[in-house]
Amino acid sequence: MTHLAAAVPNLTYACDTHYPWQSEEVIAGGRVQFEDGAVVVPDAPGLGIELDRDALARLHAQYLACGLTHRDDEIEMQKVHPGWQFTPTRY
Repeated sequence: MTHLAAAVPNLTYACDTHYPWQSEEVIAGGRVQFEDGAVVVPDAPGLGIELDRDALARLHAQYLACGLTHRDDEIEMQKVHPGWQFTPTRY
């Protein structure tokens, strides 16, 4: 999303991120920087980041071991709105 937001001139809406709530990092050298509530977009290709392949492999193994590989929002929504059903949208 950062690539898109950085490339769109005069973006008229905010783009959100869940990044601040992540406790582990896969970017070599540390986290992406925020300034005044926005991601600082570097000039280098690929947002100027390099992946820490060891950290990525460790987190991938953690994901596979956790057993939560399927997301079912319908069950959670039905707690608030009984009878709610997911309707996929074609874009």
